[in-house]
Amino acid sequence: MPSRKDCFTPDHAPRLSAARLSALFVVAGVSLTFSGLSASGEDLGDESRMEAVRVYGDRQATDPGSQAYVDASEIASTAADHPAEILNQLPGVNVQMNSGQEHLIAIRSPVLTGGAGQGSFLILENGVPTRSPAFGNVNSLIEPHHEIADAIEVVRGPGSAKYGSNAVHGLINVILPEPGSGSEVRASYGTLGRWRTDMKLDEGEHWLFNLSLQKDNGWRDNTGVDQQKLSVVGKFNPGLWDATVWLSGQNLNQESGGYIVGADAYKDEDVAKMNPSPEAYRDAWSVRVGALLERPLFSGTLRLMPYAHSQAMIFSQHFLPNGGVEKNGHTGGGLMARYEQPVSDTVTWRVGTDLDVATGYLREIQPDAFGFFPGDSRFPQGVHYDYDVDTTVAALWSELEWSVSGTFRILAGLRGEHHDYDYTTQAPTGINGRFNVPADRSDSYDFVTPKLGAVWNVTPDVDLYANYARGARAPQVSDIYRLQNLQLVGQIDTETLDSIEIGTRGAAFDGRLVYDIAAYWMDKENFFFRDSAGLNVTNGSTEHKGVEVSAAYDLTDTLSLSGNVSWSDQTYTFDRVVSSASDTILDGNEIDTAPEWLGNARLNWQATDRLALSLNLEHVGEYFTDPGNVNAYPGHTLLGARAAWAWSDTHEVWINIRNLTDERYADRADVSFGNPRYFPGEPVNATVGISRKF
Repeated sequence: MPSRKDCFTPDHAPRLSAARLSALFVVAGVSLTFSGLSASGEDLGDESRMEAVRVYGDRQATDPGSQAYVDASEIASTAADHPAEILNQLPGVNVQMNSGQEHLIAIRSPVLTGGAGQGSFLILENGVPTRSPAFGNVNSLIEPHHEIADAIEVVRGPGSAKYGSNAVHGLINVILPEPGSGSEVRASYGTLGRWRTDMKLDEGEHWLFNLSLQKDNGWRDNTGVDQQKLSVVGKFNPGLWDATVWLSGQNLNQESGGYIVGADAYKDEDVAKMNPSPEAYRDAWSVRVGALLERPLFSGTLRLMPYAHSQAMIFSQHFLPNGGVEKNGHTGGGLMARYEQPVSDTVTWRVGTDLDVATGYLREIQPDAFGFFPGDSRFPQGVHYDYDVDTTVAALWSELEWSVSGTFRILAGLRGEHHDYDYTTQAPTGINGRFNVPADRSDSYDFVTPKLGAVWNVTPDVDLYANYARGARAPQVSDIYRLQNLQLVGQIDTETLDSIEIGTRGAAFDGRLVYDIAAYWMDKENFFFRDSAGLNVTNGSTEHKGVEVSAAYDLTDTLSLSGNVSWSDQTYTFDRVVSSASDTILDGNEIDTAPEWLGNARLNWQATDRLALSLNLEHVGEYFTDPGNVNAYPGHTLLGARAAWAWSDTHEVWINIRNLTDERYADRADVSFGNPRYFPGEPVNATVGISRKF
């Protein structure tokens, strides 16, 4: 495999026209939380669980629909080396860890890959998208500074009218801490050779600096990871404005581990530690700047959120048999403007507009000749794709909240969105083996997404809610212009998902029990995805239905139990018959990589004022690994434990043990070109850490 520098020439960098660059810098100028007890004995009980964290996205804890979050104390106690460890504690969420910091996301969905994985989940930092809509990445959770977050919020199902393309199955919002939250230093070391340091340096009034460093030797062969993250948050009050500004950046250099191949290969300890792709790597950097500006205007509140971001990534496609190398990146920015005004004592009106402009590129080469058999010309050596795309996105939305009575509220919203793409290619156009390079062209997409919800306060402690929402996503750039030989140019349409949800949330037993129960049904049309044979499907349709239960119960003053369980039935609703039974899709087949059951539970014991202990359980149920429902992964159940001892008000030492029973399992299982393959899960390991607050 050629080196990173050999694969592409230096001129392959983001290219912005002068006009677009000028415009960019002008615009850049839960319901419940189930936290346990801290080692210092701080009770994070019922009041904390029922109180919503501040959100940057204009949502309220009382809105209809399903929301959940983890707060700063739970993020710190989890001490996650990977965002999946935090997010998988929440209902309906299944983030699969791959190699190093790589991952794939599922929220009320199967685990999605390719353009579907890029565009079905909206990733936010402080309520601002971390990427422009057409330039998503399946590994996008690499970028936000989750290690020191004040909270991480997840909305399951389509986002509200305030959020547009990509908030199809849900959104994840990483909320950075603000000045005044205090300074802290944390350091840890794991038995698998993983070092970690997190620092929060708080000036106390206007500035907060955050730094996270991680070095991982890798428990598999040749899988080392070096990652650095930095964020700076400022808070000011110029005139009538309340201003919060932030800068956030990340750098990743990792040697990636490839899939191990063969039925149940993950059960063999020696095979699991092997890396069939020792030359594989991923290098990525990103930077974001944003601001939240609020002020009273007339009888309402004006909120402006200008932002800009830039990222680049180069990696070897170790997950494909032909072993290509890809480099991609984009630079973009925009403005999110919102205005809220009470129309009367019972009606509140909100209106907003979003604008995003971006320029991005993608290059793919295959350094070496490859074929499954002599004379196989489907995977030619050399350049496969080399294109640039300019995008412009404009949206207008409005919401109306009506308190019909003291106990019944209705929330209605409507969003319209327009996407423009301007594509140019430097690669020869036409069919090149399995690859199809379109000629220069422009494309546009328009869609409207409505939302209607209601909340009924049955009693002071119990709410019932119902919610209808449509999610939509314009195609990713790679969907439209990274075509294969059997596809036609201009064949891809806007993907839509209609969701109906009902639920109840509240408290019981004098507030010792808090809960949220939701049931949903969703129908998705124009589903675009790449099947397990590597071919693109442009006209898929799927159905998703399920039930999610979350609860937390204080058994005693020192012992609490919390957790969630999710059941889902996710099926294809179209036929696609091919020569391979494993790749054939029939109406009613279960979608691959969509476990029927997910579960997470935690038992917390505040043993003394200084000592806290906990046990946690994570369950992933059985799922099919191919669309033909021929092969399956049996699922797994993992146990973990944690102990934390605060020997003073400012110092704490802790130990986390993962995979307590040393279970042989797979973080991910699928089938590619007829071969079962896996990313093996980590063996039993312990991380010891120390922290100091000041």
